[in-house]
Amino acid sequence: MKARSAIKMIALRRIFFYLISVLILPSLSWAWQGKVVGISDGDTITVLHNNKGEKVRLYGIDTPEKRQDFGNKAKQFTSNMVFGKTVEVESVTKDRYGRTVGLVYIDSYCLNEELIRTGFAWVYIQYCKKAICTDWSHLETAAKVNKTGLWSHPNPIPPWEYRHGKSRGSRTVYTKQAANQSVVYHGNVKSKMFHAPECRYYNCKNCTAVFNNKEEAIRLGYSPCKLCQP
Repeated sequence: MKARSAIKMIALRRIFFYLISVLILPSLSWAWQGKVVGISDGDTITVLHNNKGEKVRLYGIDTPEKRQDFGNKAKQFTSNMVFGKTVEVESVTKDRYGRTVGLVYIDSYCLNEELIRTGFAWVYIQYCKKAICTDWSHLETAAKVNKTGLWSHPNPIPPWEYRHGKSRGSRTVYTKQAANQSVVYHGNVKSKMFHAPECRYYNCKNCTAVFNNKEEAIRLGYSPCKLCQP
């Protein structure tokens, strides 16, 4: 009887330690906390980890590039949410650049999810494979319907398409079809010049006029920018 009791105790201890290793140790290994000390763009931040700054790429989402419309606004949103604050990073993987790719939490909010909800990011379908990505897709659809954030513009260019065009050396970084259908030009109401999305002056302080095509801008008395030559 004692032997059977001992065996049962050993079995119970094995089960106990197995549950500890499965349920608790992974969270200790893959989740960590740190202060956000840098914001590269909307979906990349730097967090102090083991007394060193660690680049963290937000899992499953893609925000506009810096020179795209809403790129700076997405960066500002991320900065407002987490810069200088302590966040929890749930690591998912490492990317080809050696950066941590993960979910970032601040208080009861998931930064990845909030960027989708507020219309500052796309669900990065190619890489977003967790079950939560389905929920994020619903949030993205709601942002589109409500014309929230970048969805206030017609047919915004996803950043992965923007990068693809840019890597091929195209001056406008868009395919011809995308250029004809979805480029939105910004006009400077003071200088009366209009700019293409890749222009450094696209989001200037006085660039509050919006045109769906070059002909519209010219018809309303605006001249093409000499720098980007839209």
